[in-house]
Amino acid sequence: MEKYDVIVAGCGPCGAMAARAAAKAGAKVLAIDRRKELGAPVRCGEGIGLHWMEELGIKMNPKAVSAEINGSLLISPDWTRKVMIKNKETKGFVVDRKVFDKELAIEAGRCGADILVHSEIYDVIREGGKTCGVKALVDGKKQEFRAEAVIAADGGESTVARLAGLNTVASLYDTDFGVEYEMVNVECEDLIEVYFSNADAPRGYVWIFPKGKDVANVGVGIGGLHTPNAKYYLDKWIRAHPERLGKAKTVAIKGGIIPVGAPMTDEAVGEGIIAAGTAAHQVDPIHGGGICLAMEAGKMAGEVAAKNALAKTCDRAHLLEYAEIYKKVRAPKLMKRLKLRKVLEKLSDDDFNAVFAHLDDKDIDNLLKSNFAAVVGKMSRLLLNRPGLLKAMSALL
Repeated sequence: MEKYDVIVAGCGPCGAMAARAAAKAGAKVLAIDRRKELGAPVRCGEGIGLHWMEELGIKMNPKAVSAEINGSLLISPDWTRKVMIKNKETKGFVVDRKVFDKELAIEAGRCGADILVHSEIYDVIREGGKTCGVKALVDGKKQEFRAEAVIAADGGESTVARLAGLNTVASLYDTDFGVEYEMVNVECEDLIEVYFSNADAPRGYVWIFPKGKDVANVGVGIGGLHTPNAKYYLDKWIRAHPERLGKAKTVAIKGGIIPVGAPMTDEAVGEGIIAAGTAAHQVDPIHGGGICLAMEAGKMAGEVAAKNALAKTCDRAHLLEYAEIYKKVRAPKLMKRLKLRKVLEKLSDDDFNAVFAHLDDKDIDNLLKSNFAAVVGKMSRLLLNRPGLLKAMSALL
């Protein structure tokens, strides 16, 4: 049995950032990941905002960049209106997750964290109601690792948090399902393309994220209560647009579940345990993006866990400092996004077309940033002519 200050379950973006932050704070850290190769399988569009990298103090390795992004192109359901948004938030990268995630792990290792890959945690060690370690299969052999604090950063299907007594289950209503093809022979610009249509992606959207001049991630996300499955909608959409994807060929298939409900805060903390990132539903409720939010949460969790592990104060009362920081820094913004998501999912394609036709690029940018008052004021005439839309939009004020 080996003894650590902090054990991190999972070494994706959240886990690697948690391990890095805890090690930088002086803790003895172990990160355990069940995958042979970090970053695979990919479950997202692989988009990352430049401003996030600056805020988190992460330098992007050029080898991890598949394409640089300078804006977003939003397309109405009837394709008659295209909105171009270019600002600080839309500048960024589409990355190669295999390289990007490994670079984050390398940085954690440089800070002193031990990292075990192809090692699966199958249980937690609990004493007196407190989580104080994990049991894992390492090279097929059972091993136990003790720690003052454990961070569950093992994604949307997090088993470690549940084993430790935290309820991380998301309702089907607050879960999205996504599937994505990496395709070649797709003409690309330095823009992320987002296609809105309830008919094509109920409570979701279709996306094209460029990974080069003719390679792109083409995917769809749909609400968990909708049928058939996401792959059905993606295949249907691709067939319906031969002018855009008629020559495209699939070279990889990716996908997974995305919790898009309220982020966990106090409930993400237990005796000796913190859940962070996608494991704690800390995902943007509108577009389902979670890489950078997970990195931010991992950094917070790592710093709080290390501080209390070194002080031997990893009871829930002390670890709740993580939840308090999260509630101050990020949770209010995500709750506003959740409110907007619940409004958008009530709009018909006809409503979407009307909104696109009535608002200019700046207005739609304000709407997506949750600057609701500025948008609703300009929409007064449209809202009066559409009582259903008025009722939905009034919920934002």
